[in-house]
Amino acid sequence: MIGIKSIASYVPVAGVDNYAQGAKFEKDEEFILGKIGSAFLPRKDAGQETSDLCVEAVNALFANNPDLKRESIDALIVVTQNGDEEGLPHTAAIVQDKLGLPTTVAAFDISLGCSGYVYGIYALKGFMEAAGLKNGLLITADPYSKIVDPEDRNTTMLFGDAATVTWMGEQPVWELGKAKFGTDGSGAPHLKVTDGVFYMNGRQVFNFALLKVPAHLHQLLDDSGLNPDDIDAFCIHQGSAAIVDAVARRFEGDPAKFVKDMVETGNTVSSSIPLLLEKHVLDSNWNRIAISGFGVGLSWGSAIIYRP
Repeated sequence: MIGIKSIASYVPVAGVDNYAQGAKFEKDEEFILGKIGSAFLPRKDAGQETSDLCVEAVNALFANNPDLKRESIDALIVVTQNGDEEGLPHTAAIVQDKLGLPTTVAAFDISLGCSGYVYGIYALKGFMEAAGLKNGLLITADPYSKIVDPEDRNTTMLFGDAATVTWMGEQPVWELGKAKFGTDGSGAPHLKVTDGVFYMNGRQVFNFALLKVPAHLHQLLDDSGLNPDDIDAFCIHQGSAAIVDAVARRFEGDPAKFVKDMVETGNTVSSSIPLLLEKHVLDSNWNRIAISGFGVGLSWGSAIIYRP
């Protein structure tokens, strides 16, 4: 049974003071913390590429897990929509080379945004089990600093750069339970890149999250034969403080079970859920967690993970 064994991350130390940005756009502290939820947004160095963020996260994983050897890695997936340079070749191939992983590794990218972690762990699990592989790495790295216009008040105060890696293999610490997914491409215009610049219709994205995510979580629990009391915590995509709070209220369960932690990271796209898992879940006493990612596509995915 393939599941989650460990998670590591890399969050750049340098970044942007969101209070300074807020002053430029005449936004006060109540808006910055209450609506955005982030006082600081990490940013990669100008000389860093997406693959460099990936490498930093994986090296942290190896340092934390000395029993995991580079030569034992069978599969490598990078979840990103902002890969190295022009996106060709795939970032996973560049990461394989920079890490010195064996050339027998299967390495490929998944082009998904905020739902990418949920899709990615199930894609990697299925791929590994079908091919009989033992150790896989799911990396998330989507530095939106590459595409966000610093003069766009709708986006520049939201996004932070980060990378995470999830080691998946046998005898996991967390197993993957039932999952549900969805796609609505008619919403594509609400989150898109044109001529290298990111555009987001914040109101439409907020409404989408509020309409889809609480209902999707309830459907997932119903399909799993569970009720909200059976879930120790909900780790949903940290799109903004306003979105997490609104989803928690609309879910009609215990809002305190929805983990919120983006003050020092911002919206890190596909990295937001694994950052929560690494910091709040892996070493907790919790036994069953619900996760949900949602955003660009429009795309969404929710799942249950549990201790064996």
